[in-house]
Amino acid sequence: MNTPSSETELNSSPCKEDLPLPCLYTEQLSLYYNSQLALQDVTLSIPKGCVTALIGPSGCGKTSFLSCLNRLTDLIPNCKICGQVRLEDLDILHPKTDTVALRRRVGTIFQKPNPFPLSIWKNIVFPLREHGIKDRQRIDEIVEQVLVDVGLWDEVKDRLKSPALRLSGGQKQRLCIARTLALQPEILLMDEPCSALDPITTGIVEDLIVSLRGKYTILIVTHNLAQARRIADYVALFWVKDGCGRLIEAGSVKQIFENPQQPITGAYISGSRG
Repeated sequence: MNTPSSETELNSSPCKEDLPLPCLYTEQLSLYYNSQLALQDVTLSIPKGCVTALIGPSGCGKTSFLSCLNRLTDLIPNCKICGQVRLEDLDILHPKTDTVALRRRVGTIFQKPNPFPLSIWKNIVFPLREHGIKDRQRIDEIVEQVLVDVGLWDEVKDRLKSPALRLSGGQKQRLCIARTLALQPEILLMDEPCSALDPITTGIVEDLIVSLRGKYTILIVTHNLAQARRIADYVALFWVKDGCGRLIEAGSVKQIFENPQQPITGAYISGSRG
């Protein structure tokens, strides 16, 4: 496996016989908050249609890395990005990149479920109308389809006009995923989507993530190594080194968990570090 400062590619996909093409990659990506370097020289290719788990201790830059991928960093004052981020032929960091269109292609599911204080139906309809979809029949088709996709349709089909805030924690998170899927993204960024959920609900969300493999490219931040091993095809380990986040090693789940190439990776996986 390559050193953190060289290009790190994820190989030996367990989700397909042949190595999937990368749909997203970063090269020498660095991130500053004010003058403080938070993430340094991350070069990483993300295989298309697979689940990639970002692991590592708190404060090592995993969430910051996700934020760079659809320019949510633009919303942070005095935040600066250097390097390159590409989604196929799109230069994500180019000043003329349409960030609204970008975030439709690269959706985000946050750590804490954040449904709008609207009905279940309106939670999904709101972003559709914001993106110009007005036809009622088309909207109803999308609402039903995405709720089916996340396994929520049978649970809520008779109460679509009920407040979304009355749903359980797991239902809220699945609704937020459905809301993101309604815009037909190519990539889903998930920032610890199960951290606020109980074990049973976590299992439901994990099964959902696995069911979305192949339809979407998924990056998930998780502190749960067992979860990464259960649901991911690939793993990338981040670490704090010289005061900032660095990518230490990346590879297939089997390689990272059974044959890590970097001492830090082995120590973290074994539980002796982190």
